[in-house]
Amino acid sequence: MEVVMPQLGESLTEGTIVKWHKKPGDKIKKDETLLEISTDKVDSEIPSPASGIVVRVIFEEQKTVAVRTVIAEIETDESAAVVSAAAAPPTVAKEPLKVEESHKPVAPSAVSKVEKASEGRFYSPLVLSIAREEGISLPELEQIPGTGGGQRVTKKDILAYVATRKHGTVPPSAGMAATQPTLHPAAHMEVTLKHLESGDLAKKYPVPQYEVLQMSNVIARMSEHMVKSVHTSPHVWAVHECDMTNVERARSKNAEIFERREGFKLTYTPFVCDAVIRGIKQFPLINSSVEGDKIIMKKFVNLGIAVATEGGLMVPVIKNADEKNFVGLARAINDLATRARTKRLMLTDIEGGTFTITNFGVFNTHIGIPIINQPQVAILGTGVIKKRPVVINDAIAIRSIANFTLAFDHRIIDGALGGLFVETVCKLLGAYDPEALI
Repeated sequence: MEVVMPQLGESLTEGTIVKWHKKPGDKIKKDETLLEISTDKVDSEIPSPASGIVVRVIFEEQKTVAVRTVIAEIETDESAAVVSAAAAPPTVAKEPLKVEESHKPVAPSAVSKVEKASEGRFYSPLVLSIAREEGISLPELEQIPGTGGGQRVTKKDILAYVATRKHGTVPPSAGMAATQPTLHPAAHMEVTLKHLESGDLAKKYPVPQYEVLQMSNVIARMSEHMVKSVHTSPHVWAVHECDMTNVERARSKNAEIFERREGFKLTYTPFVCDAVIRGIKQFPLINSSVEGDKIIMKKFVNLGIAVATEGGLMVPVIKNADEKNFVGLARAINDLATRARTKRLMLTDIEGGTFTITNFGVFNTHIGIPIINQPQVAILGTGVIKKRPVVINDAIAIRSIANFTLAFDHRIIDGALGGLFVETVCKLLGAYDPEALI
């Protein structure tokens, strides 16, 4: 079987081979990672299209190859999966089941028909057999995170899920432990950058006094994008204190049942996303772009969520976020963040954003000054939530407070509009019903 360089997006014409996970003579299983490729937009792990032995690697690491070019050959097992899937890039996971569908009772035996009923998500006969034996219903199977190609559930994933299920708890990323970085993403990014030992710079800055590192494609493109943004938009920043006490109470009240039902933790991010979407509906100019002397207002909200990965910062996009309810937003955020950190994003997952949220509070940062993600005109940064004494009705109270920073393009958004928008978002979060069931 010939393995070709996949096309991860319609506009991409080439990709760079970052790392081969297998060398000639190595055995490989279907859906096991064969290599990592990098484009100027996204890095991806490419799974093997079939089980067999790698007999030939045509291009070395760090070589840039045109899409659909043969890059390797695999001698396949006769029992390997359908050959027509050869070299297909990881497919984008379908949107999870709607809330009302996830609560419909499904008999465990119905799992035998999962291949037709799962809206395109494929399950191998082995996975289906284990699911039947363990009495795992279709909605439950749909919520198991997969580490195979296109987020496919593997034998390892379902067995890990079964093991934790028998102990009465299901972790937020059952079956994903093996693919999660053991170090902080920022630390991982440093140790995964290529060390240069030759060239003019390496001679100018010799070891051990210096260490010369090569930017990855993604980091280099991000660097160019940020410099371009600063030169394009006159940045203005507004910082507001946001009372997250009611959100904190609502999250705590729903955390356990939500995680048990959805299979991942309830974070603050979907609360913020929901408030931002409602704020954009009141101030639609925030959700626009500038082309010359024209303002392009979008009638939809494609919400970018900044995610720190071991390869650098990625901003996957929730398409048509304004059409999703709270649980739909939470599922989309979890799905995109998981795929970003496991290098399974497609180019379409990071394109088309109309507004971006970045949460630097996860690093215990109180106030950040974000840079606008072009061609957008605003970005919201959220700081760490801390309990602070505040004055309410001339009395001192302890409240959970976070600093929200809005960076906006002063060409079309003035201080009044920017301030009103972020204040509206904060008021929506401050007035959240702490008793609301999610």
